Amino acid sequence: MSRVGKKPVAVPSGVKVTINNRTVTVEGKLGTLSFEHRAEVAVGWDQDEKNVVVSLPESQAQNRQARALWGTTRALIQNMIIGVSDGYKKQLEIVGVGWGAQVAGQTLSLNVGFASPVELSIPTGVSVDIKKQFVTLESSDKQVVGQFAAQIRAVKKPEPYNGKGIKYVDEVIRRKQGKQFGA
Repeated sequence: MSRVGKKPVAVPSGVKVTINNRTVTVEGKLGTLSFEHRAEVAVGWDQDEKNVVVSLPESQAQNRQARALWGTTRALIQNMIIGVSDGYKKQLEIVGVGWGAQVAGQTLSLNVGFASPVELSIPTGVSVDIKKQFVTLESSDKQVVGQFAAQIRAVKKPEPYNGKGIKYVDEVIRRKQGKQFGA
């Protein structure tokens, strides 16, 4: 049994959930998100409690794949509800002398020690804010924010000797000593 899947998803005020066949649509102050769940899982609306209930049909109870999808579906719906009500935010820090980032339209330009700047297209729905060496990404879709942050970090991962690179703000880089000469 899925411990995550058993819990109902609470819907805060100001968020509207619509379930049409297998499509779950969530609307809130930060936008609209939609998700089509798998057929092995049943998603319903509890009118009394104002909750979204994800359940596993009796025919799928012994199916290992269906039990895994049960908790995953519930977590995805929860992320959508949090996204349209509060939003998601990732912060990255660019560490290096003369390194930085700039936004031009829907393109993020990274100057991180290469001969020419690396340009990444900003996904729709993601807002990018740059203050000195910090890049802040915000969106209602958790998956898009996380994926774009990972793409930015992959351009120049932080290295352990000098500490230069692009890292998450809360990420800790374990530094190495390097070689000792003349000892």
